[in-house]
Amino acid sequence: MKDNKKIIKAVLAYIGNYKILLFVSLIMAMITVILTLYLPILFGDAIDLVVGRGQTKFDQIFDIIIKSVLVAGTTSLFQWGMTTINNKIAYNVVRDIRNDAFRRLEKMPLSYLDTHSTGEIVSRVIADADQFSDGLLLGFAQSFTGIATILGTLVFMFRIDVFTAIIVMVLTPLSLLVARYISKHTYDMFKIQSETRAEQTSFINEMIGGADVVRAYGREEKVIETFDEINGRIEKASLKATFFSSITNPATRFVNNIVYALVGLVGAFQVVNGRISVGGLSAFLAYANQYTKPFNEISGIITELQNAIACAGRLLELINEDIENEDGDTVLVEDKSNAIDKKIINNIGNVELEDVSFSYVKGKRLIEGFNLKVKKGQRIAIVGPTGCGKTTLINLLMRFYDVDSGKIRVENADIREFTRNSLRKSYGMVLQETWLRKGTIKDNIVMGKPNATYDEVIKAARAAHSHGFIQKLKDGYDTVIDEAGGGLSKGQIQLLCITRVMLLLPPMLILDEATSSIDTRTEIKIQKAFNRLMEGRTSFVVAHRLSTIKEADTILVMKSGMIIEQGNHEELLEKNGFYAEMYNSQFVGSLERRRVEINA
Repeated sequence: MKDNKKIIKAVLAYIGNYKILLFVSLIMAMITVILTLYLPILFGDAIDLVVGRGQTKFDQIFDIIIKSVLVAGTTSLFQWGMTTINNKIAYNVVRDIRNDAFRRLEKMPLSYLDTHSTGEIVSRVIADADQFSDGLLLGFAQSFTGIATILGTLVFMFRIDVFTAIIVMVLTPLSLLVARYISKHTYDMFKIQSETRAEQTSFINEMIGGADVVRAYGREEKVIETFDEINGRIEKASLKATFFSSITNPATRFVNNIVYALVGLVGAFQVVNGRISVGGLSAFLAYANQYTKPFNEISGIITELQNAIACAGRLLELINEDIENEDGDTVLVEDKSNAIDKKIINNIGNVELEDVSFSYVKGKRLIEGFNLKVKKGQRIAIVGPTGCGKTTLINLLMRFYDVDSGKIRVENADIREFTRNSLRKSYGMVLQETWLRKGTIKDNIVMGKPNATYDEVIKAARAAHSHGFIQKLKDGYDTVIDEAGGGLSKGQIQLLCITRVMLLLPPMLILDEATSSIDTRTEIKIQKAFNRLMEGRTSFVVAHRLSTIKEADTILVMKSGMIIEQGNHEELLEKNGFYAEMYNSQFVGSLERRRVEINA
């Protein structure tokens, strides 16, 4: 959203959710300003009570001092209340925008997440939201009291002397014109700064995630050079933005100081001519200073607000992001209002793919005219070279992506008629890429079944052959781990992911290289457990090690998004085609490696 007015309008819509708090804050701001502006009158009255030597009315001055202390104390109390309310409004608005941004991410198709760096998205939701919060707090703190002060001082100045008040009113706004000219140039600079900061966050995220690869290939120096280059761009963008923003306040103060000096000169002539008293001039000068002060403060926060608006714009871009398909229709991960829920599809297994076509990139077909019928309880193995569409087929079955054309049916119903949540709960899924969250071992196992008992968890762990290593951990199933596994090996992490599925016992299974990080001995045990689990359940197994899929009812051999061979293990070997070639290359290769190991 490049249009500042649209961004401000969207932000005001969020602020509008807190109208009552906003109203209370405005009332407190008005009371604070009125009491603040009452003090110069008291001080002016006190000055006028000093008539001359021996003619000072100390009793009346003492009364004014007491009254001034009470007014100042009451002002501080209301100012504290206003600040507290403003903080609450600002933090609530930022919370709402963050929540909307995160909800939007949850509705985004995986294609959006696949084409945007994680660090850049994180930077928008975290860093940009923080910057926006700081600017919004500053804006609330200054704008409410600033506007009220300007209006209030005008009233009091016109009450004291109309001519001098007109001079102040006409000349002081010149400082805003100066501030406006400078702020036009700072928005783009702050936007560049925010975008470069997101690029840096993304780069750091990538380097931490791939630290072992960076070191293995000796790329440390190159990575440091790249980081220095990005850091240099942030430095330049920040210096430019800060330089121009730092000019604003001195420029406006210079204009306002000239106005103040002019008011003092004109006021002195008015005193000489007897139009106002010395105390009145003192009060007027105080009001003139109070009147110019908001202009100085507002001009000072304009640059901060420009930064906040730039950050808010990046957040709102995410919230209002439109993802379009090939037909130009907006695509979000939302279910139909009449989508079938889990209770209806709790016991399913018949799956059919009819003339399915799909591509990640428009114009570059990956799967085309794909047809497949799977009966309930069948074990379907999917094999083929890298990039042939095996994992893509799994993504389509789970509706991580929707087909470009054709249909995928479950129990004769198009899967787009099911809620995504209920469809995915009907599958148990173990991927080659493992995922854990920060929490206990038990928390990670019961992710799909939060109400599972300890006995159920232990039973699932025994079936997945993870119970043994879990028991050896410091706190067993209550051991806290982080996203990286907290010292667990890749094989142990994968066993935890398998345990999740063992606990769920879903009607259908998807195993995408589920045992790729497990040693051969454990793999044999897991395979037996999977065989028991797959009895009576429709199963889709993606495998590179063909020895693990001999028991499959049907093996689909894929190449370039098409099924080129189909049958069971024996039938495909007899055909002596592509599958037989892959199997023999693996089998012969393993024998050769074994022979070398024995001879060594």
